[in-house]
Amino acid sequence: MPPMRRTPLLAALAAATLLSTLAALIPETLLAQRGRGGRGRGGGPPPTSFFITSAGTGDGANYGGLAGADAHCAQLAEAAGLPTPDGRSWRAYLSLPATDGRPAVNARDRIGAGPWHNASGDQIAATVADLHGDIRRDSNQITKLRALDERGNQVNGFGDTPNTHDILTGSDSHGRAIAGARDTTCSGYTSHADGEGSVMVGHHDRLGAENTSWNSSHASSGCSQASLAASGGAGLLYCFAAN
Repeated sequence: MPPMRRTPLLAALAAATLLSTLAALIPETLLAQRGRGGRGRGGGPPPTSFFITSAGTGDGANYGGLAGADAHCAQLAEAAGLPTPDGRSWRAYLSLPATDGRPAVNARDRIGAGPWHNASGDQIAATVADLHGDIRRDSNQITKLRALDERGNQVNGFGDTPNTHDILTGSDSHGRAIAGARDTTCSGYTSHADGEGSVMVGHHDRLGAENTSWNSSHASSGCSQASLAASGGAGLLYCFAAN
C-alpha cells in the first residue's frame, strides 16, 4: 500500500492557522466600526444634537429672552422624545449685543464645541469653525434637506406654502452679535411689537434672497408674528446641544 499523502491536509491546517492569526491582529475598533457603519454607539445613528424648532411661541420674536428661547428648545426636544445627548444642554442659536454694561453674547459661543447631528444622524458640522466656515466657507450641512426639525421633518422653505425659512439668529455671518444702534434682536427677544425694531434671520434652505446665509440673511420687517410671516418666517429657532 503506498504511503498516505498528507500534504493537502497539512496545507489546509496551515491556512486555517494563518487566517486565525490575521483575525486576531485586526483592531477591535475596526471590527466595531464595520458593525455599526462608523456611527453611534450600539449600531444606531448618533443622538440628535441639532434641530430647527417645528414651531415658535406664536408671539412673534418674543421668547422672554435667551433663557426662554433655550427653554423652548428643551421643551420641544422633550416632547419629541429626544434624550439630551451626552449630558448636554439645549441652547438656542441667538446673539445679543452689548448693552447697559453687559458684554455681548455671541451665538457661536453658546452652542458648545460640536459635533452636531440631525434627527437622521447626519453630521451638520464637526466644530464651531466648521459650522461658521472660519477656514472654508459653506462647509456645514445646513440645507433644506438636512436642517430638520426635532421630529426629523423638513422645514418649509422658499417656494413652499407657507414659506418659513427665516430662522431667528440676531447674528452676523460669523455667529457674533451685530454692533450698532439698530435693533437686530427685537429687544433681546422680548418684543412682539412692530415699529420698535427687527431681528436678523438666516435662511435654512439657502434660497430666496441675494444673501442666502444660513444665519445672517436679512432683518425682519418687524417683531410681530404677522411681520415675521410676511417676510417668510414663523419665529423659528436653531437649537444646538451644547457640550
